Amino acid sequence: MPRFVRRAGFLAGGALFATCSGTVLHADTLREALIMTYQTNPSLQAARAQLRGTDENVPIARASGLPSVSSDATYTEFVKRSPNSFTSPERALSANVDLGVPIYSGGAVKNRIKAAKIRVEAGQADLRSAESQIFSAVVAAYMDVIQNQAIVGLNRKNVDVLSVNLQATSDRFEIGDVTRTDVAQSQSRLALAQSDARAAEANLAAAREAYIRLVGKAPDDLAAPPPLPNLPSSPDQAVDIALDNNPDLIAAREQTRAAKKDIDVAGAGRLPRVSLYASGGYNNYFNTLGGPSSAAFSQRETTGQAGAQISIPIFQGGLPAAQRRQAQAQASAALENEIATERAVIADVRSAYSSWIAANDVIRSSKVAVDAAALSLEGVRAENSVGNRTILDILNAEQESLNAQVQLVTARRNAYVAGFNLLAAMGRAEARDLNLDSDILYDPELNYKRVRGKIFDWDSDPAPVARSTRTVDTPVQDGDIPEQ
Repeated sequence: MPRFVRRAGFLAGGALFATCSGTVLHADTLREALIMTYQTNPSLQAARAQLRGTDENVPIARASGLPSVSSDATYTEFVKRSPNSFTSPERALSANVDLGVPIYSGGAVKNRIKAAKIRVEAGQADLRSAESQIFSAVVAAYMDVIQNQAIVGLNRKNVDVLSVNLQATSDRFEIGDVTRTDVAQSQSRLALAQSDARAAEANLAAAREAYIRLVGKAPDDLAAPPPLPNLPSSPDQAVDIALDNNPDLIAAREQTRAAKKDIDVAGAGRLPRVSLYASGGYNNYFNTLGGPSSAAFSQRETTGQAGAQISIPIFQGGLPAAQRRQAQAQASAALENEIATERAVIADVRSAYSSWIAANDVIRSSKVAVDAAALSLEGVRAENSVGNRTILDILNAEQESLNAQVQLVTARRNAYVAGFNLLAAMGRAEARDLNLDSDILYDPELNYKRVRGKIFDWDSDPAPVARSTRTVDTPVQDGDIPEQ
């Protein structure tokens, strides 16, 4: 098996998807299902919106380090004045403007911004993980529909065969060639086959509904999926790739980095703070200041002041020390979570690799079983025609043939799903890896660059609207398939 190629291999995989899409007429392809999911799945849209919210933490953190300007105005009517005050005004208007410019905050702002940026990177990794998980679910749902359609077809064919067998056995009973026991055995097997067929139809309906939930539309004659590209040649190779590319592990590492910055933010509470300030004021007494001698007083005045302020914490009851210890404990927890995530990734990769290998082994064994069961069934029927086999032998041989075919269908489904899950655990089953149409790819960096430098207080986005599609109008699914 060829060794895994980091990028070129998945471009080749994308070509396989495209080839599949172009060669099957009037059928949904796996590539089409993934594209529709990528554009309309509500869980994926929610993950993107969540990341856009995380992006806003950067300008929020930066805001505390930028100048602030505020103003206020007050109009007052002095409806009851002191009788001993001969100069108090009857009315007044006052307005003030204040400007504050933080100069030094002990590094709190700087480290808070760094932590926010790191958490954006962690959020982008989380979005990659969400894509991978949803795509894995879509692949499983796609293969479940194909598998259950095949199983329904096999069970229907089995019902038809057993119906013919029952009719033939009944005819032979009429002429005394077989016993009533043979007829009863045939009736029993047919009834069981009919119940199995009904159960298979119910499973197919459930699989189709699961497909609708993920993709947003009913499956329509699903085409066989293309081969999975560039799977690893060993579990060690798969683990090495996963340690560098698994999005959950990348997110855990970034959360650890951000938690370390939180320690510096908490420690800044013990350091001095320096700021500049300026303010201006305006007062207007509307010629009422001073009473009878108002001409001697200025009825309008403006004031202004500027200066620098330093705040030096002396004692805060242990608050900053407790906050720093808390941040250290949370950073320690993040470190442990990173290791736990790494363990989980390693276990998932090895397990997926083992499942993929085992499913492929089952496919090879099942192919042998299908061929052998078909040959056995043919031989039992021939031997029954000369009296060397009973009706029960034929029924058992038919059941063994059906079981082998169902096992082969199931093994093919399991092998494909396990292979895709292996790619997902390696961090290689996302939209950017599957070569979906480039014009539909969501770039989270664009929104981050758009908002990271915004400082205008009234700069809002449009009201939120749902981007995903609803499925309330999709028809209720059943277990029916075209006649084989």
